[in-house]
Amino acid sequence: MVTAAVPKGRFVWYELMTSDPDGAKAFYQKVLGWGASPWEGGEKPYTMWMNGEKALGGVLELPEPARKAGAPPHWLAYIATPDLGATVARARELGANILEPLIEIPTVGKIAILADPQGAVFAAYTPEERVPDQEGGPNDGDVSWHELATTDTKAAFRFYSDLFGWETTSEMDMGEFGVYHMYGQHGVPYGGIYDKPPDMPAPPHWLLYVRVSDIDAALERVKQNGGQVLNGPMEVPGGDMVAQCMDPQGAAFALHMPKKG
Repeated sequence: MVTAAVPKGRFVWYELMTSDPDGAKAFYQKVLGWGASPWEGGEKPYTMWMNGEKALGGVLELPEPARKAGAPPHWLAYIATPDLGATVARARELGANILEPLIEIPTVGKIAILADPQGAVFAAYTPEERVPDQEGGPNDGDVSWHELATTDTKAAFRFYSDLFGWETTSEMDMGEFGVYHMYGQHGVPYGGIYDKPPDMPAPPHWLLYVRVSDIDAALERVKQNGGQVLNGPMEVPGGDMVAQCMDPQGAAFALHMPKKG
């Protein structure tokens, strides 16, 4: 099914799979000010993350097969596509590993879980209803940057560009750390891709940055509520401040404060 109202290539949903949904809800509500709203349409308990009146994503218990396979708690980014079947078929041709080829949720849409050729996991998603237009930039509490740590930046960008139509927005030479490749669509930046350093223990993965108005205060809330600050805060080119964190259950996330003024 092709849905014209689905914006191909846009990040539209963020799902936390965790070992303790109640603990995770309490943490993110205190740290980021998100609300939590139960959704009754599925077979299993599901809670939606709310930033004011806007639904951002959801939280659910990490499935038992994933636990047995060694998957830690993690965030999963959903990328929109108007034709899930064609996207999955093309991803397979491009070397992706199809972890779940089709999950159908009545009134919600169709989902596939994939690992890109370097191993980073994401979801392709064809929602049943029209996705609202994106007006302006992200607000506080929204996911504002989508960062891919990989083993081959150029190959990873070619894969996602082919699959979702992403374009290069700019590149930044980080010296010994290589090139930071920024991407987006229609002049709107979505995030960056870089080669993870050899001493980074994690496999290729996506990291989601949430916008905050005061990064120091947010990091203090992270620590006060059982999370860890892994790196930062640090200033990035352009004057924004960022920090990488881990929630009490072990899922990584990041904070982003735009430059003041």
